[in-house]
Amino acid sequence: MSGTVVDQHSAETDVVVRTVGLRKVYRADFWKRAVVGLEGLDLEVRRGEVFGIVGPNGAGKTTTIKILTGLQRPTAGQAFILGHSCEEPETRKRMGFLPERPYFYEHLSARELLDFYGRLFDMPTRHRRERIDLLLERVGLTRFADVALRKYSKGMVQRVGLCQAILHQPDLVILDEPMSGLDPLGRALVRDLILEERTRGATVCFSSHILSDVQALSDRVAIIVRGRLRGVGTVASLIGDRVRYVELVVEGEVDVGGELVRRDGAVRTLRLPPDRADEAVRAVVQAGGRVLELLPVRDDLEAVLLGEVERAGPVDETRLGVL
Repeated sequence: MSGTVVDQHSAETDVVVRTVGLRKVYRADFWKRAVVGLEGLDLEVRRGEVFGIVGPNGAGKTTTIKILTGLQRPTAGQAFILGHSCEEPETRKRMGFLPERPYFYEHLSARELLDFYGRLFDMPTRHRRERIDLLLERVGLTRFADVALRKYSKGMVQRVGLCQAILHQPDLVILDEPMSGLDPLGRALVRDLILEERTRGATVCFSSHILSDVQALSDRVAIIVRGRLRGVGTVASLIGDRVRYVELVVEGEVDVGGELVRRDGAVRTLRLPPDRADEAVRAVVQAGGRVLELLPVRDDLEAVLLGEVERAGPVDETRLGVL
């Protein structure tokens, strides 16, 4: 196609998504003041991995996804999908997308909606119908397959949206807050589907505020704060092995200091600095008490993200309101 930009780096390697110096500036109000959504974002997402994107509200996660899916154009920089510019319409055929707040034609049933999307992707009739039945059963909506979407709960619509994103078995699946509005059962279902897509060989790129899910699912994670990439890597490499504190569970009225976390009769759980653990255990034993448990608590993804937000400094008012 005329005007297509091919990223040779991505085309010749296993890089499925690549952004180079991605920048997005919005004109926010009547006075045309600039609001920076992204600033120099460089990312690579590899074939067959689950890639998580995390950050606070306004960090630029959804802006990044909108650029990758062709819903917005960057102010500067480039983004590539499977070696081709993300502005190239052909890339949409190999991509599945679930927005944060999906909206579908409410007069259609789930089966009718998925059939519509299957036709858009030129799926053969027999394969399309088999795939629709399979996915509706997989997300627990077979009983409601012919019910109008206007009667669905938010969580049920989210499940239908996930079905349409993976209906045509795309090479790349992009999910913006896929756990939104789901109960614990629905979240477990989405987690399983993400892992199934990776097993199939697809690349899954998703954003989420539920950091425990990101930590459990992702092969690698990108941390974006105020439009800038603050860190990227495996969860283990981002978290490290630092012990934040230890929890000491003791039985008996023994004074070893520390912060009281909870009490259950004579059993207390205390929070102590790591360098106080040995001293506290000795004090309990010498005083005739019992040490029931000593648990080191290490950093998690939430602690890393909060640390990056703190290091980023005060909020820049020129970025307020950017999603």
